[in-house]
Amino acid sequence: MKRRTILTSIAVLLPALTLGRGLPAFAAEPVKVVYHLADGIDQASRAMANIRNHLRAEPDTRIVVVANGDGIRFLLAGARERNGKPFDSAITALAAQGVEFKVCGNTLTAHDVSPSQLVPETKLVTAGVVELARLQAKEGYVYIRP
Repeated sequence: MKRRTILTSIAVLLPALTLGRGLPAFAAEPVKVVYHLADGIDQASRAMANIRNHLRAEPDTRIVVVANGDGIRFLLAGARERNGKPFDSAITALAAQGVEFKVCGNTLTAHDVSPSQLVPETKLVTAGVVELARLQAKEGYVYIRP
């Protein structure tokens, strides 16, 4: 008799679990992704293409780019891809789609780069690694390093 009661309970609960009842807020939230750039112009070129493709496939995705180390180079005014194409217009277009670009203040200091040299769409954070950890641990962002 006990076994039948357990099986009946499972049969009643299973449809509710598979339909995601009790989790509608989670299911409705957009996916949040942080792209980590630390390796220079080639990585930035790949990342920009990845981000455009990402947004074409899932336009509601919330994307933050965190740049530190040599990854800040593409965010400097006048920066160009290897093919000579400027990054600034691509950054402006992605920012218009809601992509945030964050730059490590520690890197700027270490590389003797003034914040005035950055493209206007960037936001300065104290430490890129701290921002990466915060976004993942406290805001549920998925980490991608292209």
